Amino acid sequence: MTNEATVIEKKKTVNKNIKEPGKFKVIIFNDNVTTVEFVVAMLVNIFNMSHDDAMGVTRAVHNDGSGIAGIYTFEIAEQKSKEATVLARQNGYPLVVKVEAE
Repeated sequence: MTNEATVIEKKKTVNKNIKEPGKFKVIIFNDNVTTVEFVVAMLVNIFNMSHDDAMGVTRAVHNDGSGIAGIYTFEIAEQKSKEATVLARQNGYPLVVKVEAE
């Protein structure tokens, strides 16, 4: 019997075309029912904005019809959008929050 060793070589494939995750905007739309105070509080609590930044976004929503609450990866944008919508419904507001690709 001979003691011959078998050498097995594995090919390594490295994907060098790795892309950063896409970014998505969380957009708040204006309505005639949701109060300014609620929108500001929601932006401060869910989107971690300062009161001044929240007021600026709220003014944009009121004046332009919509405003960007933040830009995140898809999962985070979707979660924050759902949290904002649930909070609005719990408080009786028809606030519309959508996620769009940047």
